[in-house]
Amino acid sequence: METKSKKQTAPKKTVAKKTETKQTAKKGVTKAKSNAASGLTDLFEDGLKDIYWAEKALVKALPLMAKNATSPELVDAITNHLTETEEHITRLEQVFESIGVKASAKKCDAMEGLIEEGKSILEETELGVVRDAGIIAASQKIEHYEIATYGTLRQFAETLGFTEAVALLELTLDEEKDADKKLTDVAVSAINVEAAEEDEN
Repeated sequence: METKSKKQTAPKKTVAKKTETKQTAKKGVTKAKSNAASGLTDLFEDGLKDIYWAEKALVKALPLMAKNATSPELVDAITNHLTETEEHITRLEQVFESIGVKASAKKCDAMEGLIEEGKSILEETELGVVRDAGIIAASQKIEHYEIATYGTLRQFAETLGFTEAVALLELTLDEEKDADKKLTDVAVSAINVEAAEEDEN
């Protein structure tokens, strides 16, 4: 009886191992790290750590953009967003607290790349309206990244039932959208037209 039982269970284990190996060995599939997210809560927390790092990095980067801008409206838009970004950091700490997790940052490769791109635009443009147009372009790429991130995190929080986190993230999301609109208004009202006129000189 014991022998039959062993014979019956052995093939099942073999099939399971073969299936597992087949999935792991599938061409183009990235092997997960040992600390990879195993559920939506883990993914949500990872996203919070990522944007927490990004906002802190942005606080250091925005003053450089403001110093290199010549349009008073653009300087105001950047300065106002710097103040908001500092509030976003505090708000993220509240989000962490609301879900019972200690606030911590994880390097955001995307934001690091966007900030570096912004710095390279400064080096590749002369001080004036053309640089201002470049600063707006770089800033809006950052805003769009933040809008996408906060929109996703807000949705995760809603799915997970983190009501307080939803409200906090939605507030930041709305501010990021407003900041993006202000940059568009500054660009369209004068800077892009003036920068285009530089081509004629």
